[in-house]
This record gives sequence, structure tokens and C-alpha cells, in this order.
Amino acid sequence: MSKSPIARMLAVALAAASTAAVAAAPGYPARPVKIVTPFAVGQGPDVLLRIVAEKLTAALGQQVIVENRPGASGFLAFEAGRRAAPDGYTLVHMDSYHVGTQPYLFARLPYDVRKDFDPVTPLVRNYFFVVVPAGSPWRTMGDLIAAAKARPGGVSYGSWGVASPAHLGGLLLEAATGTSMMHVPYKESAQLFQSVAVGDVNWTLGSPVSAGPVYQSGKVRFLAVAAPQRLPGYADVPTVAQAGGPANFEVGGWNGLFVPRGTPAGIVQRLNEGIAAALKAPDVKEKLATFTYEAYAMPPRDMARLVDEEIAKWGPIIKGADIRLD
Repeated sequence: MSKSPIARMLAVALAAASTAAVAAAPGYPARPVKIVTPFAVGQGPDVLLRIVAEKLTAALGQQVIVENRPGASGFLAFEAGRRAAPDGYTLVHMDSYHVGTQPYLFARLPYDVRKDFDPVTPLVRNYFFVVVPAGSPWRTMGDLIAAAKARPGGVSYGSWGVASPAHLGGLLLEAATGTSMMHVPYKESAQLFQSVAVGDVNWTLGSPVSAGPVYQSGKVRFLAVAAPQRLPGYADVPTVAQAGGPANFEVGGWNGLFVPRGTPAGIVQRLNEGIAAALKAPDVKEKLATFTYEAYAMPPRDMARLVDEEIAKWGPIIKGADIRLD
């Protein structure tokens, strides 16, 4: 059925408006651009962000500044971003756990990631390893799961805090295997991995960076990686599924950039393209590999779907464990 003249005119007008939006703000940026991050200076995500900011500075022709606002579960950074003008001069850095878990962990959030921000692109993703003491009798994930089934509540796993990725990953494994294990939270990751090394807790989740000192000294082993496939540099470490664990068991994270809601589409597109190009640079890829990060850029519309998936993934786990942080 052919369109009416009015419908055709409306379609043309909408297409023209869309093209104009992409071409908007030809003078952007005319001054420095700021990225607000909840991570402290020197933390892995902050180091990553500064690598990207340096490349983006060259691409945009304006200084891209990283502003650290750690504390308050990220609220300080996110509130600053939410209140910023939607003009492309303020970006907000979040990770997938901020995005996917905080709507369930806090009764009142000072922001709504889907209503207050527009996605630009993820930056990187990474996956966690299942870490056990070097002397652990478990050689596979099947061994770990069998022990947990034989002794409900007798197998312990540690984390660097309630609702941390390691805690939620443990809950996810319990749900996937029908087991019940004892969660032991620590105040900091260094203390956690030392406890795993001496056998105070049976296992945890960690990265080659966070578990690096005890891993390199041979005090712990990587039993498996909670990823869809083996990771470069760790080809001898099987995936959880390959090691006798549940299929499709993935625990990792991504972090990315957002802008205040209503930022012009043309500006968002320029930022997206500049960041994607930065992540493809050989020297950037080399630096990312030291953190076992994988470049993970995508169009804004795909990132919006990723946000929805992250929120859907963690809701049942957090509600089922009745975890609240307020």
C-alpha cells in the first residue's frame, strides 16, 4: 500500500531532521571535555580511562580531562554527571556493576541510568578467574561443585565486600548449581587474596591484576575462567563450562561512557567514533592486555541494549539473596 503525500512529506522531514542531528554542532568541541569517574586515581579503570582520554584529546583537538570523584558508591560522580549540561562537555564513566546492580541494592538512587543518561559506548570488558589455594585438592570446577553439594554451607568463598562482583558471582554459581556456600566478605582485595592463599577461604573470583602478587608467587591457582572462551595469555586455564561447571557461566564486567540525557546525537556520534578509533590503536591494545581488558566499543543503540541486559541479569540474584546496601 503506497504512502499518502502527507506521510511521504513527514518521512522526508524526519529523515532530514535525523541527518541534521548527526551533523549538529560542527564547532564541537570548542573547549576542554571532562570525563567524571567514580574510580580513584591509579585504579585499573582510572588508568584505562586516562589512556583513552589521551587518544581522544588528539582526535577531538581539545584536552580531555579525567576528573576523579570516588566514594559514596559512585553517587558523587554520577550526580555531577546528571546535573551537567547536555552539551557534550561532560561524560560519565560507569562500570557494569554500577549499571546493573545499584537499582536493586539501593531503595533510592540519586540517578536513573536509563532516564538521566544517554549511552556513548562501552570501553572494555574483562572476565574473572576462579581462584583457589595452590594446595587445593580441587582440579576442576566439577570438584568444587561436588564438594559444595556434599557439604551444604561447608564450602566458603570470599569477596571484597557485600554485593561486590565476587560476591554476586558466588551467588550466581550457587543459583546455577543448586548449592549453598558460605560467603566471607573482606574489606579489601589484598586481604582477600592472602586469605585464599593460606586456605582461610576455599575460593574467590579475581583477575590476574587483583590476584597478581599471590598468583605470580605460586600461592594460588586459576581453576577456570568465567568467560565464554579461554583468554589470551591464559590458554591453559579452561572456561568454567570446560572445567565441569555450568554452561554459559560468565562473570566479568565492562565499563563505558555516558553523557547527560539530551546531548545532541551528532556529538554522541563523534565521541563514539573517536573512542572506537582510540581503542583500535595498537599501543592502546597492548596496554589493555596488561589488565586482561578487551576493547569493547559499540554503537550507542547497542550499548542501550547492553544496559538493559545487565539490569535484567542481576535483578533476580540480588532479590533472591535479599541484599540491600541502604
